[in-house]
Amino acid sequence: MKKIQEIINRSYKIQDFVLLALRLVLAYGFFNPAMMKVKDIGSIADWFESINIPLPLLNAYLATGTELLGVILLTLGLLTRWISIPLIITMIVAIVTVHWENGFEAGDNGFEIPLYYILMLLTLLSFGAGKYSLDQFLKLNRIKN
Repeated sequence: MKKIQEIINRSYKIQDFVLLALRLVLAYGFFNPAMMKVKDIGSIADWFESINIPLPLLNAYLATGTELLGVILLTLGLLTRWISIPLIITMIVAIVTVHWENGFEAGDNGFEIPLYYILMLLTLLSFGAGKYSLDQFLKLNRIKN
């Protein structure tokens, strides 16, 4: 039992590395979809219209901008809690409009991956960017009550 407690105590020392890894994995995950949208925003708007998303061109730009900004801010660890909120909303919209009807499995284009992203973003929203971030450097990592 003492050995388990020692392992748990040591695990706290890697928290900042885990938060860094989480940010970088998320940034990488949002990068390719964002680049795909940037390359042909018109097709994205057409697709949004075909799945009944209102104001498809505006929403195509909003989704693209959110993902691009997310890639940059998550990579830098800057305004991490703030960018997590619109990214979570983007993932919820993706689940509702595209993935839900396909079930859970990622292989079937289900909502598995967006759900994982939401959970990862909620972790960053809750814990912040960690020590290895511009948020920490600029002292933006604190929660004010």
